[in-house]
Parts: sequence; structure tokens; C-alpha cells
Amino acid sequence: MEKKFYVYIIQSEVDRSIYIGMTKNLTHRIYEHNNGFSRFTKSKAPWKLIWYCAFDNEKNAILFEKYLKTGSGRAFIRKKIISRPP
Repeated sequence: MEKKFYVYIIQSEVDRSIYIGMTKNLTHRIYEHNNGFSRFTKSKAPWKLIWYCAFDNEKNAILFEKYLKTGSGRAFIRKKIISRPP
């Protein structure tokens, strides 16, 4: 059985900011974000998973994660993934 790689988006329940990441173990990674194991997200916990996508290979997952972190990728997230009322 092949390993899956996950690109995910979590949203802070404190200020609605988002964090984009990649992992092999999605459940464990969300646990880490919510329990202070990530220095980038511990100050805004708790986090909720709002979207994820599974990839069969690490290279494609890394490329998509990098895309989501660009201006175009963030626009895609706002338009297609996060529905925020104006």
C-alpha cells in the first residue's frame, strides 16, 4: 500500500486566520497544531480542518502546497474553498 501525502488547510477558531501545510499523517498533524507542537500555530489554537487533498506522491503534494501559499493560490482558496460573507 502506497503512502499518501496530504495538503491541508486549517483555520484558527481565534481569529479565522488560515495555515497551509503538508503531512503524511493528517490526524496526528492536526493534533500537533492544537496542542502547541508547532511554533507557527500554537498562539492561535484551537484550529479546525477546513480542507485537505490526498496525493500519491510527495513531489506533487509539495508543489501544490507551494502553489497554495502564493498570491494566486490564496485567491483560489478564498474563491473556491473558504466562503466568507462580504
